[in-house]
Amino acid sequence: MRKYPVSDKISRFASVFKENGFCLYIVGGAVRDWLLGIPNSDYDFCTDALPEQVISIFRKVIPTGIKHGTVTVLFQGESYEVTTFRTEGAYSDQRHPDNVTFVRNLEEDLSRRDFTVNAFAADCTDGRIIDLFDGLSDLKSKTIRAIGDPKERFKEDALRMMRLARFCAKLGFKADPSTLLAASELSSDISVVSQERIFDELSKTLMSKVPTVGLRLMEETGIMQIILPELTDCRKIEQTKVGAHDVLEHIYNTVDASASLGYNFTVRLAALLHDIGKPSTMFINTYGIMRFHGHDIKSAEMARTVMRRLKCSNKLTDDVCIIIENHMVKYRSDWTDGAVKRFIRRVGKENINNLFELQWCDQIASEGRSRVDEYDQLIRRIHDLEDQPMSVKDLAISGDDLAKAGIPRSKVMGDILNALLEMVIDYPTLNTTETLLEQAIILYKKN
Repeated sequence: MRKYPVSDKISRFASVFKENGFCLYIVGGAVRDWLLGIPNSDYDFCTDALPEQVISIFRKVIPTGIKHGTVTVLFQGESYEVTTFRTEGAYSDQRHPDNVTFVRNLEEDLSRRDFTVNAFAADCTDGRIIDLFDGLSDLKSKTIRAIGDPKERFKEDALRMMRLARFCAKLGFKADPSTLLAASELSSDISVVSQERIFDELSKTLMSKVPTVGLRLMEETGIMQIILPELTDCRKIEQTKVGAHDVLEHIYNTVDASASLGYNFTVRLAALLHDIGKPSTMFINTYGIMRFHGHDIKSAEMARTVMRRLKCSNKLTDDVCIIIENHMVKYRSDWTDGAVKRFIRRVGKENINNLFELQWCDQIASEGRSRVDEYDQLIRRIHDLEDQPMSVKDLAISGDDLAKAGIPRSKVMGDILNALLEMVIDYPTLNTTETLLEQAIILYKKN
């Protein structure tokens, strides 16, 4: 087997361990990716030295996860995360192992890992690659296979079933039949995993080269029905789209389009959720044609519920839901400047590009191509109008000015400011202190 190219810096780092009677290995993904020709400088180190021994042989050590055997060593301008050989107990909180047992044997450490292709180790002194579980054969056959008994691996940590899907998507591999069967039989166990860990794994799958390889595997094993039943409901709804016989297939095509174009995570997540409202809004019109009126609004509402369940941040939730809610907006050349500005205000300048990218992916999934040219005029108009007033803070007066004019700080003041904004959106030349104060007083007297 080839030798892993250990850098001079890491070699010097490893020499400190060797001088003190210990060994140091690079383990996991970095070795796997090097064997596959994939760049990866995210190193995981393991050693037979106990955390206290690592602390004793280096001057600067941060006990980042010392309870679980991990410390961060600062050495010659670099930081290295080092974990002592260990085996793990159960994950009763589905976040961390209940306990870890330090071992002196590399084989025991590697045997606790999930899949054979993640269990390589490279000796940091000479680059010798250690493959104790025939991972190289699985790399050659492009197979993700659990180490030992797959049921045992998945019972140790049910999230590994989602990791199976993710690595198939990331590497373009297939799942080993016995490993896939075990995931299918134990899929209900995913329900005890924390929503934060589920979302993190789902996010990594969405950011892979072909996300739907992983999404389809989650669907096949039954995991999707548990973590995102809103998606599997879309499988029941027939729909005629390019390369799609139902709504879920269209969603998959939209997600893959977002990945193939290299779009960001917000767009990819929005692509995954953009049509989940279709099952609940479907109806057949008098001509026997299926319609989904209001599915954009319903999908945004459901996406917000899903993202709250998955413990997503408020900002990500808002950004995704805004572009889902507006993904059916169609620009027309007869839009007034006021209409364009209201569109920008409703979506938010920071979300415009994400919205367009979602719409292009939706078009690719629906028609086989995107109508990018149709957006050129709108993009030019947005650029020409972006310096004009579009929010209350852009008005020539503020709440303080209205208060000085005798208008109390209340809901009425807010309504007046919004009315003034609507006026200057259509007539920007009226955005002067004198004119707005005059109009504000008139509006206040009418209330």
